[in-house]
Amino acid sequence: MMKLFINISILLSYSLINAQIIGDLSFGTDDTFEIMTWNLETFPKNEQQTLDDVSKIVEALDIDFIAMQEINNQIAFQQLATNLADYNGYIESTYYDGLAFLYKPDVVEINNIYRIYSTSTYWNVFPRAPMIIDITYHNQNITIINNHLKCCGDGILNLTNTNDEEYRRYEAIYLLKSYIDNNLQNENVILLGDLNDELSDNINNNVFQSIIDDNLNYLFTDYNIALGSSSNWSYPSWPSHLDHILISNELFNEFNLSNSDIQTIKIDDYLSGGLTEYDQDISDHRPVALKLVIDSNLSTHDISKKNLVHFINYPNPIRSETTFSFKTSQENCKIEIYNSLGKTIFSEDIINGQSKLIWKTENLANGIYFAKLISNNQMIANRKLIISNNI
Repeated sequence: MMKLFINISILLSYSLINAQIIGDLSFGTDDTFEIMTWNLETFPKNEQQTLDDVSKIVEALDIDFIAMQEINNQIAFQQLATNLADYNGYIESTYYDGLAFLYKPDVVEINNIYRIYSTSTYWNVFPRAPMIIDITYHNQNITIINNHLKCCGDGILNLTNTNDEEYRRYEAIYLLKSYIDNNLQNENVILLGDLNDELSDNINNNVFQSIIDDNLNYLFTDYNIALGSSSNWSYPSWPSHLDHILISNELFNEFNLSNSDIQTIKIDDYLSGGLTEYDQDISDHRPVALKLVIDSNLSTHDISKKNLVHFINYPNPIRSETTFSFKTSQENCKIEIYNSLGKTIFSEDIINGQSKLIWKTENLANGIYFAKLISNNQMIANRKLIISNNI
């Protein structure tokens, strides 16, 4: 009996020592720009407990910019911003729509904040008008579009019914894409928020299809999460992935760098009560966060046109094969592909004048891979590849 008691005591001590707490959360670094979308359901969901928990979470994650949805109490939000010494906060009006954001003024400068599609003509499509925030980070301008689209529906896109929830989201995505195409060309754009629909829906019912098809200009950075295990989805109470972060092609190179990352932040893993406690005290949505390496040396705006390298592939995500398209003035080029462990799994020289290469993934496992365009043993361009046999 004494031996059993000792063994149980050892196990309990080990569990306590190794238990994760909110303070153990981490994401931000000094060398990257981090942005997160977080639907804080009817904030503050459990009054002071929510304020205390969210303050600790934000401090631990150390993220540069946090776009929020469902901020229902303006005074409570202002208190949250006051509690966070390293952050400033902004909210227009909880009566309007509950969109807000926190940011680090030491590294993020706010240049302009405005709304689009806010007139009555668009109220059916946008019950909450998109909020645009123009910022500067390390001398680079970034345009952020915070959204909370119409919820619910039956999963079927009905293009003949303007009151169909899927149609309203479909139209919202079309209008958002049109705004970026027409007004933010050549800008670093990040569109994010609770978009209330799934990237993995089939083509006929996918409200995001117009963006997914335009993969030369846009990329959902969380696409791999959407196609992956449900344990990493942002809306666990009805397992689905509804919170997304989209980037324009001006940021593709930054996202392709190995230090960049996209995650659903599973805060519930750091609470003793798990998802039950998280849902009770904080939200029914987990946040999704993106990490990018951005500095003045990486911006496409700073690259001389004579040295510009064209290197893309389609489709991406990849099911069985993808076609690389490339154009460069460099000589002695080749394409190399690596797995996430850095092992070379493919290499092929490019013949002078060649502009395309088909790569078959064959029996490779689902996951992240990296393609490099190399000239004279120096990388001149790269791509992050996603292989998913579930497409």
